[in-house]
Amino acid sequence: MVPLSVLDLSPVAAGSTGAQALRNSLDLAPFCDALGFTRYWTAEHHNLPSIAASAPDLMIGQLAAVTKHMRIGAGGVMLPNHAPLMVAERFKMLEALYPGRIDLGLGRAPGTDPATSYALRRRQGISDEDDFLERFSELMAIERRAFPAGHPFHNVRAMPAETPLPPIYLLGSSDYSAQLAAQIGAAFSFAHHFATFPADEAMRLYRDNFKPSPEHPAPYAILGTAVVCADTDDEADRLARTVDLNIVRRNKGEYLPLASPDEAAAYPFSPAENAVIAKNRAKMSVGSPQTVRAKLTPLIEATKADEVMVTTMVFDHGARKRSYELLAQAFGLTAR
Repeated sequence: MVPLSVLDLSPVAAGSTGAQALRNSLDLAPFCDALGFTRYWTAEHHNLPSIAASAPDLMIGQLAAVTKHMRIGAGGVMLPNHAPLMVAERFKMLEALYPGRIDLGLGRAPGTDPATSYALRRRQGISDEDDFLERFSELMAIERRAFPAGHPFHNVRAMPAETPLPPIYLLGSSDYSAQLAAQIGAAFSFAHHFATFPADEAMRLYRDNFKPSPEHPAPYAILGTAVVCADTDDEADRLARTVDLNIVRRNKGEYLPLASPDEAAAYPFSPAENAVIAKNRAKMSVGSPQTVRAKLTPLIEATKADEVMVTTMVFDHGARKRSYELLAQAFGLTAR
């Protein structure tokens, strides 16, 4: 059976706080560790009232401290926001503290709106050009000590020097990101839950164009997808109404904390908004364990995913834990 993992954005529910959302993540991680999930990633988003995850390196250290078996990683670090040396040092420290359990997922986008992106980067050399490859090349040159004699960075070493960087994954949602991951010899995580590009085609492009690297001699593709699982189809559908309202609000530029299912059920959706919901629901797996497995299995087979990473953005923390518990049972994970 394909390994299952967790992508946790630390969702903020209406009437709650970001601090509580972070504490919920520290409660969910050991719960999923005991269920048998393979890895647990946290994200980097900025200026979003519905998401508390803004500093994955800080959160990874906390998550790794309360778990024993899962790999803990970033899904991901938004490289445009950070100096490559800082990323290298922070993830070497995490790897030194939790050897063999840390992942470094890298994203090409800033993870926020243009004004916030500028605030994050205004002390750096900002350019309108996509400088991801330049930053990634610098990160790898620091790691491999590949700067030639005479280069200003020739003697720069990321500490602790004896500790290697954790495995690198490139995050993406397009054909370009799939082929870029292949060209740089990285593992690849495809965000099916919000992508408009077909997941099976992205995975094929990645594998067909993959060039082995010292870190990844063979391709490895993770499928990121949204799941809401409950004891019955009706209950899962009720919980997923939170997602429905969230996607409609985001499309209107309203980035509010997650609404309750009751608030979402009472919302007067227009026909156009119902069409948006239906399109998003088509990418989700919502239902009982049997229904979710029946929806996910063909997608896994079509994409030939090496691993599935599930994100569950619902209002109630207990319902989110139950969703992962039922998913683990449905896919026969071995409890630890």
